[in-house]
Amino acid sequence: MLIDFKYNKAIKMRLFTVALFIILSIAGVGFAFYLFYIANTIPMFLLAIAFMMLSLIAAFFNIYASVWYFRSIFYDDYLKKISKNNKMPKILPNIAIIVPTFNENPEILGNNILELLKMNYPKNKLKFYIADDSTNSETVSKIKEFATKYHIKFVHRNNRDGFKAGALNNILKISKEPYIAIFDADELLENKNFIIDLLPYFNDKKVSFVQTEKRYKKGSFFSDSVDIFDGFFFKFIEPARALNNTAVFAGSCGIIKRSILNKIGGFPEYIIEDTFFSFESSIRNLKSIYIPKVYARGEPIKTFTHLAKQQWRYNYGDTQFISYFLKKKNNNESPFSKLDYTTHGLGLNYISIMLILFTLVSAGTIFLDVPFAHIDIASFFTHNQIGLDLEMLGLFAFTLSVFTPVILTKIYFGSLKKGLMVFMLNFALAFVRTNAAISAIIKKNPINSWNSFRHMQKRNDLFTSIINAKTEIVFSTFLLFLAFIAFSESNLAGGIWLVGYSCLYFLTLIFFYVYG
Repeated sequence: MLIDFKYNKAIKMRLFTVALFIILSIAGVGFAFYLFYIANTIPMFLLAIAFMMLSLIAAFFNIYASVWYFRSIFYDDYLKKISKNNKMPKILPNIAIIVPTFNENPEILGNNILELLKMNYPKNKLKFYIADDSTNSETVSKIKEFATKYHIKFVHRNNRDGFKAGALNNILKISKEPYIAIFDADELLENKNFIIDLLPYFNDKKVSFVQTEKRYKKGSFFSDSVDIFDGFFFKFIEPARALNNTAVFAGSCGIIKRSILNKIGGFPEYIIEDTFFSFESSIRNLKSIYIPKVYARGEPIKTFTHLAKQQWRYNYGDTQFISYFLKKKNNNESPFSKLDYTTHGLGLNYISIMLILFTLVSAGTIFLDVPFAHIDIASFFTHNQIGLDLEMLGLFAFTLSVFTPVILTKIYFGSLKKGLMVFMLNFALAFVRTNAAISAIIKKNPINSWNSFRHMQKRNDLFTSIINAKTEIVFSTFLLFLAFIAFSESNLAGGIWLVGYSCLYFLTLIFFYVYG
């Protein structure tokens, strides 16, 4: 009875989530229709068209996201069903444990590998590899010394050809184990039954890989908010996609069948090899399993610079993936599978570029003949129908877009403050991700761009913060200038709107300064 109550409560929460996304979509599209209704000049018609296109794209992503949120609740039942007859194979296979490294802290790496060595699995069936691409000679020397001491195969490359995928493929050339488990250098094993729990899923010969939930260790308010930032993917999107057989191998904390890698030709050598590998597995009609359980936790993301670089890499890779995906059309894929990979590739671009475009279009509504943007202080308090006017849908849509992530974070992760931080981080990272998308489109060298687009800095370093956030500062200042013009023309609503947007993009500078 208690189980039924919890299940029904979870269903209601998911339905509430779906309702939020649908209302948000209706509000945005409704305001776009209103712009068409009042348009009486060519610039206003163009503005209405732009807003309608953005609103329809946003509605598609919002509604599809609500499908993910709702379907994810059924994943536990699905997992129980497919794991009913899970048994360990009579003859235990050899397994390669690979830890890729690139200038990682040798002490953290060493401690984490020592925990991996304690896994509950016959020690003679495990072979450990360190795939090292470090460029710091002292780091290389310390890692090699550690590997020698604990009889771990140490493989060093003097170049980063193929990035992490290249390092993994290099190990594939010298290893023979039929299964490969990957852990990042900063991930500390928490559950030693990792192999025992995951291996039985491979009794189904069509299973390509089994992925577990990836999370970070507890840290500061900022790093815990970033953990939630990623937590939405693993709590809702990954299980919903696993129902469509499009779960994403997340790069570590998972096991892959080697024979599948042999068929694919190894890991695709792109900056986010995990997504490309997952797609190659999917188009071969192979199965992917996701286990919503944490077996290892990575080091928390402590600085905004670290987060910005991570998001830059993700979006550069996702933009590359969209081109790759479109070239490899497969008629055997289901419509859901195609939608899953389309939305995955466009996801960060949607969040970032759409925010910037919505900001610009919203600024356009302020300086054209849109009634709500020209309400002065006196008329604001005497306008009897202010709460009923159709133009208020625009303000309602923006307000709901603020509160949706805040509400969802409170419901599913128990924190309003962290929900607000998640919302603010999307604005603070908008230009970072857009920069990455442009870099991928024009095919800039990802290593040079990735390492140089933001300078590493210490906290409370104002000069470096200004350099890092110069694009956002210019954009915020431009919006403040427009706000000044709006206020000077007694355009109260428009001026407040622009000041609000300016503050959101100015957060990039604040986050660089406060969090480093």
